[in-house]
Amino acid sequence: MILIMKNFNLIIILLFNFFCFTVNAQVAIGKTSVDGSSILDFQANTTKGIILPALASAPTVPVNGTLAFYRADAIVYMRQNNVWIPLTEGNGSTAGLINNTTAEVGNGVVMGAATSSVAGVLVLESSSLALTLPKVDKPHLNVKSPYPGMICYDTASNTIAVFDGAYWNFWK
Repeated sequence: MILIMKNFNLIIILLFNFFCFTVNAQVAIGKTSVDGSSILDFQANTTKGIILPALASAPTVPVNGTLAFYRADAIVYMRQNNVWIPLTEGNGSTAGLINNTTAEVGNGVVMGAATSSVAGVLVLESSSLALTLPKVDKPHLNVKSPYPGMICYDTASNTIAVFDGAYWNFWK
């Protein structure tokens, strides 16, 4: 009986591990289900956005599609065609940044795949699912204390809104 129970437990553990490594999960934050083809989706009508990392220097191996807020010039950049493209005007501020003094550990979190060849705090890996930004109505009016590097989707103007520490910048 003990041998059967041990084998049963082993089978359950193996099935659980197989399920965890083969499922491409979709995650909803602040709501019960994901809308459409999103790997990561947020509740509607929030006043919170994604805070981009505030980097002191460029990543060693930047990947196209990478977004970051650079401390040196207070500009949000996107990596496109192996070139850093500014998404904000360049008149931002780093005064509101809180410095992280702890050592970075680990390789971050990968969603949508078991592993990734890309380094990041959060890496979304998928060939069929996308990131849906948090939806904020008029972030320049409704987000009371935006943090430098915040990004969201403005539902009023149908634009991507990026806060550079001093001003909101809007992209169509």
